[in-house]
Amino acid sequence: MNNILLYIGIDDTDSSSGMCTTYITCVIISKLKDCGFNITGHPRLIRLNPFARFKTRGNGATSFKLELKEVEDVEEVKKIVLECVQKLSVLEDERTNPGVVFYEGSITSQLEEFALKAIRNIVSIEDAENLLNKVGADFYKYKNGRGIIGALAAISCPLDDKTYELLAYRIAENYGKPRQINHESVREMDKHTYPETFDNLDEGYIAIEPHTPCPVLYGIRSENYGILMKAKDIVQVAEKVERYCVYLTNQHTDMHLQKINNIRDMEKFQCYIVEGVVKDKPHIIDGGHLIFTLKDESGEIECAAYEPTKKFRDHVRELEAGDVLQVYGGVGEGINKKGTLNIEKFELLELAIPIKLLNPICACGKRMKSAGTGKGYKCPKCSAKIRNGEKERIELVRNIKKGFYETPSSARRHLSKPIIREK
Repeated sequence: MNNILLYIGIDDTDSSSGMCTTYITCVIISKLKDCGFNITGHPRLIRLNPFARFKTRGNGATSFKLELKEVEDVEEVKKIVLECVQKLSVLEDERTNPGVVFYEGSITSQLEEFALKAIRNIVSIEDAENLLNKVGADFYKYKNGRGIIGALAAISCPLDDKTYELLAYRIAENYGKPRQINHESVREMDKHTYPETFDNLDEGYIAIEPHTPCPVLYGIRSENYGILMKAKDIVQVAEKVERYCVYLTNQHTDMHLQKINNIRDMEKFQCYIVEGVVKDKPHIIDGGHLIFTLKDESGEIECAAYEPTKKFRDHVRELEAGDVLQVYGGVGEGINKKGTLNIEKFELLELAIPIKLLNPICACGKRMKSAGTGKGYKCPKCSAKIRNGEKERIELVRNIKKGFYETPSSARRHLSKPIIREK
């Protein structure tokens, strides 16, 4: 008899204030291993559309797969998984709607397309349920069961590009307390493992440390599984670690982005790579957000570098009307709910050459002033006049060069690919 390959997907067990689907999955995997079941490969952490309206926090779903020998094993695994989900999920939170999927078939192109749609678009519970029934999957919904969307996507997401994340978890009695991480050891870890690990630090900010009362103590990200073990050994903590888990993930791959040719075709709650021309000089609005308009032949869209992106705004501030950009980001409600492109990074393709027009210089060496509309110029020093003088054209020096510019680690979305991974 051939072994049974069983995929399990889980999503929407956390809440906006606590718990974590990765932690619940890690607990489940430990229980299954204790019962003698064989987990195949790494569990997966798949981030979905960052603009999904009903997400809790990071909009991440998990999955893993097992090789089972008997049909009876399938039922035993389901029993263990569902008991853990029911026990650990934050069901009292109105936004928490867990979903669990069990699937024994092959991963078809239709399933992969569903996963990509869940990452790049908005998918309904009905869409997920219809596909699950079509492929013969067994699934369980708690409350409205929205989690079946992410659970199925986590199972079927193609990972042509991938990263790993090592997650360390706290003991329950420390949830909500300040994390006891030796920050100097994190800097040491970064010194010895960067760029094989990335997004560890951000000018003193410890980016591996969450700031919510969830079970995660810290998370280290890398393209290399082996380097994560070295990084873990360097990081020092002054509290008990309950367990560790390494996830294979689509984080920092830009999987959420779609290349689009026309600005007018962009829609709210989707993420894009779009090329256009800066229409106006970026300006600050209330809250410290920096705004400008990007245009092409089809239309235009407001772009924003929000206040949490900090020094990234300094690069945006240097843009001038006429600059040609390729912008990476997602369209949210934005200012006045008209749809704003939230910039994750941009590539400056071509610089406009801004020209400053100055009044002509008099023969005496003094710069002249206007003598009035249509009356030419008059020297304030010697009173000489010229009727048809031309303004002097001065080419301004730019404080920005062609190339990529990105938001800092502290403001980077889970899916956004850092420039260091482009190299």
